[in-house]
Amino acid sequence: MEETGLRLPPARLLRWEIFAVLALSLGASALNALLNLIGSLLATKSLSHQQALLVGPLAVNNWLDLALQLAAIAEGLAPVLLVLYLLARSGERPSDIGLDASQPGRDVARGAVLAAVIGGTGLLLYLAAFHLGLSLKVVPENLPAVWWRIPVLLLSAAHDGILEEVVILAYLLRRLDQLGWTAWKAVLLSAVLRGSYHLYQGFGAFLGNAAMGIIFGVLYKRWGRCAPMVVAHTLIDAVAFVGYAALHGKVSWLP
Repeated sequence: MEETGLRLPPARLLRWEIFAVLALSLGASALNALLNLIGSLLATKSLSHQQALLVGPLAVNNWLDLALQLAAIAEGLAPVLLVLYLLARSGERPSDIGLDASQPGRDVARGAVLAAVIGGTGLLLYLAAFHLGLSLKVVPENLPAVWWRIPVLLLSAAHDGILEEVVILAYLLRRLDQLGWTAWKAVLLSAVLRGSYHLYQGFGAFLGNAAMGIIFGVLYKRWGRCAPMVVAHTLIDAVAFVGYAALHGKVSWLP
C-alpha cells in the first residue's frame, strides 16, 4: 500500500486513536462479553443450559420494535464512520483498506467461498462445543413473525460484517502496521479481540471466531482488501439468522 503523502499523527497519538476507537466499539463489547461469560459460569446452570440471544425484540409494539431495530443497526455502524473519518484525516481513502467497489466480482466470489468454508466449519464447531458443555445455546433470533423480520435479519447480518471487518480487521491491522508491528503479531491481536467479544456465547465461540480472525487477517494481508471479508461475514450471519428462522423447531440437530 502506498504511504507517500500521508499526514499520520505521531505514534503516541496513533496508539490513543486505536484505544479510543476500540473503547467506543468492539473493545467495549469484548469487556462486556467477558463479564457476561463470568456471570454464566457463576450461574447454577451449566453453559449448555443457558441461552445467548443474538437478535431479539426491542419493544412489544411491532412498529416501535422495527424503529428501534433500525436505529440500533444504524447506531452500531457509527464506529465505521469514525474509522473512515480518521483515515480521511490522515490522507487515506477507503480503497486503501480495500473497501470499495473496484473488484465486485472477485470480492463476491472470494467472500462466498470463505462463507461456505468457514460457515460450515463454524457450525460443526459450535455443535461440538455445545454438546461438550463449552458453549451456551446460541439463539440467532427470536423476532416476531412479521413482514420486516427477514429484512431486519439481513440488515443485522450486514451490520456485523461491515462493523467487524472494517474496525477489527482492516483499520486495526493498518494502524498496527503503521506502528511497526510485525504481521503475525498484529493478526494474532486482531484474532484474539475478535474471539473476545464473542465470549458471551461460550468458549467455543471464542476459539471459532479467533480462528476465523487468523484466516481473515492472513488473507487481508495478502489481498489488501477487506471487501471479501465483509461479504463473507455478512453471508455467514445472514444464513445463520434466516436459516434459524426457517429451521428452528423443524430439525432435530439444531439445539
